[in-house]
Amino acid sequence: MRRYLLGTGLISAVTNGLALLKGSESRDFTWRVALAWLSWGITFAMSIGMILDIRRAERGGTVPADSPIAGQEAKYSRVAAPASTKKKKRR
Repeated sequence: MRRYLLGTGLISAVTNGLALLKGSESRDFTWRVALAWLSWGITFAMSIGMILDIRRAERGGTVPADSPIAGQEAKYSRVAAPASTKKKKRR
């Protein structure tokens, strides 16, 4: 769980949201503010979607074709790898 919460996408979305919240306290609600909040919402949704894709890949599932990690599920998979690809321990 810590790996997901400390991901750079989620951290940047939260910090940008806090900065946007502080900056919009003293301003009127205009179309620019609305676009800024819309942009933040899309960024936050994409970071949550990436977390879900990684979690799905870790559990051995397939991710949608439009995901940035599509085709790289084996990299994130926790399913046991074949013996030939496992790293041998040095003594």
